[in-house]
Amino acid sequence: MSEKQYKKVVVTDYNYTDLTIEERELVQWNAQVVPAQCTTPEEVIKVGKDADALISQYAPITAEVIANLDRCKAIGRYGIGVDNIDVAAATARGIAVINVPSYCEDEVSDHALAMLLAWARRIPHYTEEIRRGTWDWKTGCPIYRLRGQVLSLLGFGKIARLLARKAKALGLEVIAYDPYLADEVFGREDVKRVTLDDLFAQSDFLSVHVPLTSETRHLINEKALAQMKPTVCIINTSRGPVVDEAALAKAIQEGVIAGACLDVMEEEPPANNNPLLQLDQVIFSPHVGWYSEEAQTELRGKIAEDIGRALTGVRPYGLVNKELASRFRER
Repeated sequence: MSEKQYKKVVVTDYNYTDLTIEERELVQWNAQVVPAQCTTPEEVIKVGKDADALISQYAPITAEVIANLDRCKAIGRYGIGVDNIDVAAATARGIAVINVPSYCEDEVSDHALAMLLAWARRIPHYTEEIRRGTWDWKTGCPIYRLRGQVLSLLGFGKIARLLARKAKALGLEVIAYDPYLADEVFGREDVKRVTLDDLFAQSDFLSVHVPLTSETRHLINEKALAQMKPTVCIINTSRGPVVDEAALAKAIQEGVIAGACLDVMEEEPPANNNPLLQLDQVIFSPHVGWYSEEAQTELRGKIAEDIGRALTGVRPYGLVNKELASRFRER
């Protein structure tokens, strides 16, 4: 079979050392991978104009990009969220948008719990004190017993439910808010369902587990922060813009809340003048909650397989714009 008969799949950007996983999977679907490192819509258009499919990590797949894709049948995203893709524009063009809805639940829930424990036991603080030559447990006071404190979950999807199980094993009381789930889901997990206001008011730790949408952008804002206990710690392993960082920094500086643990930020990497970087009450990690070697392999293999399925008319497992489902056969 000649190379010209292969479908063209452009990987618009990636931070892996190679694309061998994608290449190995897609060749089975009669498709060839074309690597790129795009950061602007113009760059995506240039490399993807004649592509049969795109796979994107962070590159902006805007309405302008989509309007200039002459042959594209599918756009895949390395991850669960698809906020860098204009899904409505893709749907209007009949282009399938595909994510990987299940691949790193354990990793993210583990990371959120690790951040909670690091905060609660003051591990980063003691590390820095010891490096400065101070060996004194009293510098981290006060520390409170974890058992009996309230972990609040903003969103109660698969990751949040896993975190709830792990947290309850440590003796934490878990409550959750999610307007899109039935009561039975909370009942099965033995987690108390509360209103958003009650969630904010009762939290000792508040862990964010919602996608970024017009409804959730800056859901944690000045008004929400004012409802919280002065001892609360906010943990965000979801999407940075769910938290209004200016309001968060101000709340911490003024003692409205105690601090935060952030794996994700509004701007990644954050600007050097971001006030949160100057606060000892904030623990950071570089959007790594999703990562393990196993999760990375699973992520890349799953999105490549789903792009192959879409290009051959088979319904992708991670089809986001389900309005297009009837265009595909089941297998």
